[in-house]
Amino acid sequence: MRNRRVLLALGVAVALLLAVAAPAGAATRPRATAATVCSLHCDTLDPSRAGQEGFPVPTVTENGASIRLHVSDADGMGWASIDDAATGEAVWLDRSWDGGTTWEGLLGKASVPATWTGTRTLMYNLYDPAHHRRALLRACGDAQGVACTQWAYPKVCGARCDGAAAGTGRGDTRPVPATTLQGREIALHVDGDGMAWATLAQGAPGDEVWLDRSWDAGTSWPDGSSLGRTAVPAGAASATTGEYATDDARGLLYGGAVRACGRAVTGQNGSCTSWARPATSRSAAAADALMWSYDPDTAYWDSSWWNSAVALATVVDYMRQTGDTRYSWIVRRTFDVNKAAFPAGARSSDPIEGDFISRATDDSEWWALAWIDAYDLTGDTAYLDEARTIADYVQGYWDTGTCGGGVWWDRERTYKNAVTSGLYLRIAAELHNRIPGDTQWLDRARTGWNWFTSSGLINSSGLVNDGLTSSCTNNGQTVWSYNQGLAIGAGVEVWRATRDDSVLATTRHLADAALASPQLTTDGVLTESCDRPTATCDDNAKQFKGVFLRYLQDLDSVTGGAYRDFATRQAEAVWTKDRDSLNRLGVRWSGQSSTDHPNVRDWRTQASALSALLAAE
Repeated sequence: MRNRRVLLALGVAVALLLAVAAPAGAATRPRATAATVCSLHCDTLDPSRAGQEGFPVPTVTENGASIRLHVSDADGMGWASIDDAATGEAVWLDRSWDGGTTWEGLLGKASVPATWTGTRTLMYNLYDPAHHRRALLRACGDAQGVACTQWAYPKVCGARCDGAAAGTGRGDTRPVPATTLQGREIALHVDGDGMAWATLAQGAPGDEVWLDRSWDAGTSWPDGSSLGRTAVPAGAASATTGEYATDDARGLLYGGAVRACGRAVTGQNGSCTSWARPATSRSAAAADALMWSYDPDTAYWDSSWWNSAVALATVVDYMRQTGDTRYSWIVRRTFDVNKAAFPAGARSSDPIEGDFISRATDDSEWWALAWIDAYDLTGDTAYLDEARTIADYVQGYWDTGTCGGGVWWDRERTYKNAVTSGLYLRIAAELHNRIPGDTQWLDRARTGWNWFTSSGLINSSGLVNDGLTSSCTNNGQTVWSYNQGLAIGAGVEVWRATRDDSVLATTRHLADAALASPQLTTDGVLTESCDRPTATCDDNAKQFKGVFLRYLQDLDSVTGGAYRDFATRQAEAVWTKDRDSLNRLGVRWSGQSSTDHPNVRDWRTQASALSALLAAE
């Protein structure tokens, strides 16, 4: 029998000094200070709540005690256990954010209680999507000697795992120009599967080539430096790295960026290409770049409430249209987290009162449309029920006492505008078309459409102005593309509900007027008044054009492709003029930019442009 109860205090001290001793060949490294990480869950979740349990690395044994690393891929978290151990012996996790060079040590350290023979830690995250970081975990234990398992998931696996032979996928594209170094050409290659590799040509024996991989758009690459570093062999002039993945779906990390780098054997110098992201398809590339900004912890796109509803609907549109369900988890996640009430400033400048309802009627309505989309994707009636709850709330602001009808924009009943009533019409018709035996929402959709088309909101050119004056006349304010798009979307869905050909004719008139109007198009490209080269769009307007294309696509689907050419023209402009090497898409689909009014790119413009790409597929 081994004696494992001697000098436990000394053993703990040794653990502090030697916690890095485990894997063979490992050297002592400095430890980073641990900070709480939150993704689907926050660090220190109890393992009893794990969605799965797997063992990605072999168990290690120290003086008869078994030390195991447990991982739940469903949660993106891991925990450690020790068994066949003595009282006072301990187990913990190490977590590294730089590929194992340094780590946060002693995470969740737990000692075996008296009369027990084992214990476990709490759970810690393997990934930090909100801050675009990927970690490695290992389990370590002190059983009168410190031992650690191997690090889990050192390789990223997409279509293939890191290190696969280059050129085995679909195609070979150079997304950015090659860089040169003393006559050498260093090039970045990507394929249609989202894998990347690097080549060095016109070189000399001893030259080196490698990839860098970054999860934060090229700001840093602590766990992805010098991937596949390869030297030009004797008698040769070129070298090629293996392939590396740029999408870690297990870790909810989308849109990884890569660059090719090389070093000449003569002199201590090197050069790298620009950073780039592969594009497996246009819409997939745009969707990855959009998902890059989604925060799994808060479960929305930070800082914009209604815009997040539209972004979610756009991702759902992408999944429904392409069959790519990698992001399906965000539907339930967004629903579960954000159904709660939030104080002012937490999600919106207004308080959110639960069930996605706030004083801004249109904000609530955007979420109703998103949940109907989620129902169409999943068949889960919880989403349809939520949409009905929101719609019932909005119905309370349909008022015939002022202007004969229409929905008030806010709880204070200050304004009747196009967006609020356009949303209402689409919701009412969508509910009827999904609720068996419904007549109530059908009547509301009919009544609402008749009111909208005679209210004065549509001007003599067939364009929808922003709203009505206090005397119930068209206020002549800006013709925004999303007001036009919502009127088109409402008309399509009301036509589906009623099969009234006059409704479809009016809807086509609205669409034709928009496509012909210099207020909404420039050289055939949809252009908001605020995204012209001399103006700047606020965060709301950045997303307007995508709403228009979303509903123009819907109209196209019921008119035999009547609007496909226009949609194709928008997609071509977005992809060829408005995209950077990281597949980020800007507010100006023409790509125009200036020092005073740059072509802004953020997640709102990304969601908007993704709708344009989808409309052309």
